[in-house]
Amino acid sequence: MTKKSRCTASVGASKDPFGELSGDGRLPQGLRQRFPDRVLVMTTDCCFERCPHCTRKFILGRSPVVDSPERLAACVDYVKRHPKVRDVLLSGGDVLTLSDAKIARLVETFASLDQIDVVRICTRAPVANPARVTDALARLLARKGRGKVWANVHVNTAAEAQKARAAAARLVDRGIPVSSQTVLLRGVNDTPRKMLALLRALSAARIRPYYVFQCDPVDGLIQRFGVPLAKAKEIESYCAERIGGLSLPRFVADLPGSRRKIPLDLQ
Repeated sequence: MTKKSRCTASVGASKDPFGELSGDGRLPQGLRQRFPDRVLVMTTDCCFERCPHCTRKFILGRSPVVDSPERLAACVDYVKRHPKVRDVLLSGGDVLTLSDAKIARLVETFASLDQIDVVRICTRAPVANPARVTDALARLLARKGRGKVWANVHVNTAAEAQKARAAAARLVDRGIPVSSQTVLLRGVNDTPRKMLALLRALSAARIRPYYVFQCDPVDGLIQRFGVPLAKAKEIESYCAERIGGLSLPRFVADLPGSRRKIPLDLQ
């Protein structure tokens, strides 16, 4: 990896760094694939809130979503023809903005495929709209998901973790693991103490700290929210010295063209 690619500033930044708007002609509309073993299904372009640091801030509403039986069938056919795919992410937008019936159809469709081990619900709902995660929805996900459903929640502060606690409990109590993907954001959680408080609050809420991402190289966002690599490493080290591995996420960057998430020590 070159020194230039390690830069956390705006080098190479664009409005659509991962090329989602241009798409890939080999893929069905609304399907994304960057890694051989997983696909992302754009279920909707609606969200409970518009995060100012959103990676898709400039493309939501401009790229196709899987909003018809025909598009869903095309996605399923693609997955079947690519047996290395074992992990399906239901994202967008936020999949939980859809009705329970539509969510159930999506979950059941992919969970019923023998090759699929994991169906991920990617959502901000436990923070932005905790009441959306009802007991009925948790039961539905558990029943339709055949033990394959995981919830990926986006939580950035200790206060947000506390807000998400009840919603997370409804999922965990139904056997659905919940993990958090946090974004390291300047002025929000970019001090060692704030990050440590967040990780402790997540663990207390039975939300597994999974990733802490450096801000994606989205033009206009990286300049506002980006955290220098040296500071990110300082925060990681501080937390690693004070909490156990169960509560310690991987601090990484997601870089266009990379075949993996890049740990801080490789940047």
